[in-house]
Amino acid sequence: MGKTTLVQMFGENFDQFIQLNLEKAEDRRIFEKGENIAEIVQAIFFLKNKSLTNVNTLVFIDEIQNSAKAIKMLRYFYEEYNQFYVVATGSLLETVLDFNESFPVGRVEFLYLNPCSYIEFLMANELTGMIDAANEIPFPQQLHEKALKLFSEYALIGGMPEIIKNYIDDKDAVKLESIYESLLVSYMDDAVKYSSNNSQASVIHHIIRTCFQEAGKRIKYEGFGNTNYRYREIKEALLLLQRAMLIRILYPTFSVKPPITISRRKSPKLMVLDTGLINYFSGIQKEFFIKDLLENVYEGRISEHIAGQELFSMSMSQIHQPSFWVREKKQSSAEIDYVIQFEDMVIPVEVKLGKAGTLKSLMQFIDMAPHNYCVRIYSGTLSIEEFKTMKGNKFLLLNLPFYLVGNIFDYLNWFIKQRS
Repeated sequence: MGKTTLVQMFGENFDQFIQLNLEKAEDRRIFEKGENIAEIVQAIFFLKNKSLTNVNTLVFIDEIQNSAKAIKMLRYFYEEYNQFYVVATGSLLETVLDFNESFPVGRVEFLYLNPCSYIEFLMANELTGMIDAANEIPFPQQLHEKALKLFSEYALIGGMPEIIKNYIDDKDAVKLESIYESLLVSYMDDAVKYSSNNSQASVIHHIIRTCFQEAGKRIKYEGFGNTNYRYREIKEALLLLQRAMLIRILYPTFSVKPPITISRRKSPKLMVLDTGLINYFSGIQKEFFIKDLLENVYEGRISEHIAGQELFSMSMSQIHQPSFWVREKKQSSAEIDYVIQFEDMVIPVEVKLGKAGTLKSLMQFIDMAPHNYCVRIYSGTLSIEEFKTMKGNKFLLLNLPFYLVGNIFDYLNWFIKQRS
């Protein structure tokens, strides 16, 4: 995801930058042999030839999951040496390591790194004008076709930093294949780290190979991916991969007002780290060049997945995240792609071309909800429409182009003010 690169760039703002990589034995030994924080700090500055008197120093501990002692010492950096700045990167701290050391609760602030968003894709391409337009409300309609084309490029390759960098260099999606392959191989190799035994490693390997074809679908744990794996085996492996942030498991909700409560008894929906990986490993990249609308690629699942990826990229919380809405009753079942909380409302979000007559699920939601606002994400232009449900309840529909999903909360403010 580029964690190391980001911290190194951030380190340029400091007088001194010290980097430790705990995959290297010599850097791990600093923590393993040190008896207290004073000894460890002195060893770090001495071995890296840095001055202890310069407080404008960033200490970067990379791959910290390789040392339980280093994790414990974060507390003492905070309490006894807070004149220095400390950043640590790692993953699966509670799973990769089997340690009994106390975790520095309340002493560490967590930040989670997602794939690049569409706006970050524009930033990487240095398209300043399109970035300004994307942040202008309402969006300039004369730029719609160009913005939609750029978003389709983003949806094609996805948001992995190395992929974007190489695509910018020559605009050739075919040349990216070796990078996609290397990413998959690295995930498969990491499965050994994530798993507690060889049997679980096999299940994880199977899930990683299968998840790209199942992304965007509601899944069942038992026999996932046409295998004989049991419910518990699949569920434990999926949850472990979710903690590693390689996949997301979305459980449905029945809520039409806050708080959004999920049901773990119903089939969840599977999302993976990045839409570009789905396109490559499912072999559907060519569809982008023969289909006229993003909604038509891969039976519409790509448009739903990339919209979800944009929604997730907006959230810094791992707790309050989008869900999807269901109503499962005889002769009245309904499903809405996503629901998000906005102020004191739960807003339904559909990803489709749909005409008024195909908004059946939204209508069922509105008939139950205490408000009348809905969002449709699609390839058309920004607009607001008014409809009636089958029961005669009026509702307002914000038609939001794909390239504006990252600004959905700003547009909900605009939308509601327009009709208030």
